[in-house]
Amino acid sequence: MPTLTADRLIQLLTDYTRQTGASVDLLLVGALALQAYGFHDRYTQDIDAELVGSLEPLHAFFLAQQIPADLTENFSRWSIVAMPPGYRDRSTDLIRTERLRVRLLAPVDFVIAKLRRGTDLDLDDAIFVTTRFQVTTDQIRAAADSALAASPQDTALFLFRKTVEIFCRSLSSPST
Repeated sequence: MPTLTADRLIQLLTDYTRQTGASVDLLLVGALALQAYGFHDRYTQDIDAELVGSLEPLHAFFLAQQIPADLTENFSRWSIVAMPPGYRDRSTDLIRTERLRVRLLAPVDFVIAKLRRGTDLDLDDAIFVTTRFQVTTDQIRAAADSALAASPQDTALFLFRKTVEIFCRSLSSPST
């Protein structure tokens, strides 16, 4: 399966909107967002995104192109830990045309999304975005508190809180 890039995705979505006449509003939340943030060495073969509108036609289109796609109408529900309220409003446009809008999470929201999952690769992604966009530990802690306040009570929140604290401490300590 070939590597997918943000540019290739935009080309595919442009073709899709021309072929179908449909409009697409997609919020990238995975590795394709990371590429759009400037991390060009991060490769992926799939699409992780929140979609406004009907998922099935676009999902079928991606399957016909042999591109795996994890699409949702509510990315916040991919974890017990909610996204910080307002994450959609803080997103920025990667591209916006009459029928195509592809958005990116605000950098601090992307960091929270990565810390919600917390794998080594996710932490590396969060470090890149934090460094590139000069996201402060205070911003991360505030966004994490907002996410926690919007989340249902669950013991998984303790792990997220600990992940955030360890991540913020690692940003504050000198590199070895």
